[in-house]
Amino acid sequence: MDTMNNPEPRICIVGAGALSSRRIYPYVGLAGGRIVGACDLDRHKAETNARRFAGTAYTQMEAMLNAEKPDGVIICIGPEAHAALAPVVMRRGIPVYTEKPPAPSAAAALEVARVSKHTGVLCTTAFKKRYSAVYAKAREWVESFPPSDLYSISVDYCSGAYADDPPSKTFLLDFAVHCIDLVQYLFGDVHEVYACAKGRHAYAVSLRFRSGAVGSMNLNDGRCFHIPTEELELTARGGNSISISNSSSYRIVRNGKESEWRLPPTFTSAGDSGNDTGHLAELADFLAALKEGRSTRSCIYESYKSMALYEAIDESSRAGKPVRVEYEDV
Repeated sequence: MDTMNNPEPRICIVGAGALSSRRIYPYVGLAGGRIVGACDLDRHKAETNARRFAGTAYTQMEAMLNAEKPDGVIICIGPEAHAALAPVVMRRGIPVYTEKPPAPSAAAALEVARVSKHTGVLCTTAFKKRYSAVYAKAREWVESFPPSDLYSISVDYCSGAYADDPPSKTFLLDFAVHCIDLVQYLFGDVHEVYACAKGRHAYAVSLRFRSGAVGSMNLNDGRCFHIPTEELELTARGGNSISISNSSSYRIVRNGKESEWRLPPTFTSAGDSGNDTGHLAELADFLAALKEGRSTRSCIYESYKSMALYEAIDESSRAGKPVRVEYEDV
């Protein structure tokens, strides 16, 4: 993009549903961009968001891209549409950001990643926890140790009930995939998983990372959306640990002594803090990547690997045996 004459990236958004209207449209301006097009098959939704957030309303993506020639496109519809439309946008030379999950399957996500590599055009996925302020701190903490010193990570991540209809809205894929992505962001690639499940609503997952570290995940939808559960514990050799709660508070112990902590004044896991939840920070990084011609921390290949881990957990829970996680190259 021409950063000299057009310092604000011109953004088109595909999808004008409840999530995008609440978490994407309002944040684009704050992140440093300008909405020039809003597209939805429901013309009323597109016109409503165009009126509220600026830009022109469209019902067809191709017509919007032809007319607006944007610097970037955001797609927020569903995993099938993310995988189908992102390649169309990239083949026009336009960077694209999709909501999570990036595709309905790891194989479909890999195909999108291959288009990104072939075209040289960025595709990023909105795995917001990679952008949360507290998990950025946790990643910094992890990187202060050699991989051989990392011992374990435990995750307790729970929500309210899922109806599992349609299939893309299952608890494991729609909600738990955030922390499935997060464990690899923090501790690296997973070598093997063993998962037990109660139906499709509760999962106990054991992880072995390629670094040799181990982990566990308690994932279930038997709790509450208004007061969700999100607790993580990370441990490294020598009396070192970090405890994280609610995507917002943490306590760091170094060499057996409490060294740093953060306790924000509000409950943010279900709230509107764009940097604590990561919603604003991930958009800001995408827009900065457009200006700087670089990738992001949640590029499509990283998202493909998270989908591969998700499928391994699902397969293990159904088969009742350990499953090795395999990652293909683009």
